[in-house]
Amino acid sequence: MEGFMKGVLLAGGSGTRLYPLTRGVNKHLLPVGNKPMILYPLEKLTKVGVKDVLLITGPEHLTPFAHLLGDGTEWGLNLHIRAQVKPGGIAQALGLAKEFVGGESFWVLLGDNLFEDSLNEMQSDFPLKEDEAFVALKEVSHPDQFGIAQMERGDIINIVEKPKRSIGNLCVTGIYAYTPKVFEVIAEVKPSLRGEMEISSVNNFYAQAGKLKYHILKNWWMDAGTTKDYLQANRFIIGR
Repeated sequence: MEGFMKGVLLAGGSGTRLYPLTRGVNKHLLPVGNKPMILYPLEKLTKVGVKDVLLITGPEHLTPFAHLLGDGTEWGLNLHIRAQVKPGGIAQALGLAKEFVGGESFWVLLGDNLFEDSLNEMQSDFPLKEDEAFVALKEVSHPDQFGIAQMERGDIINIVEKPKRSIGNLCVTGIYAYTPKVFEVIAEVKPSLRGEMEISSVNNFYAQAGKLKYHILKNWWMDAGTTKDYLQANRFIIGR
């Protein structure tokens, strides 16, 4: 997994859980501390040596992202922006990166996931083989609010979204890494009951084959997708 040169930033979604803050603005452009939210994951990618980034967002948000980020030169990278024309889930959005990725392995970050840990530390943990994938996990106090990794003998064997019974407390965060094989997996994913192609379905393909590698985050992580968590993220960043 050493030396990934490409990264995908997923910055779609309507941001309904942050309404009315997101009325007329993409949630990933909201300020956290002294800069827009999307810059935090973007800078994580640059610090690990990524040189090419594809940002995927809704068509109505292409212009605001282009105004903020330009072509990526300011961050020492080549930035491409592509529209997810119709919202269809994280896996569907990721599928749009196939041409950009080509034959290389790559990082995937959700734009509203903020975290302290270094991607360098994560990628030094293991090699990523062609048929493997990677997720970052984090211990959480309310497992019923997240997708939780079910563990057996130190391996992830299943991922359950918002489990009703206790299967553990390791949440699957929005930090992933894949090889180009993931696009074959995405092609087989069926929409969930809510009509979306879920990233958990993709990751479960690897988990159930014993091919899902992981790293447990040691430091602060937050999904800033709700008003409460967004405010908490601001408090943390400002207070550092």
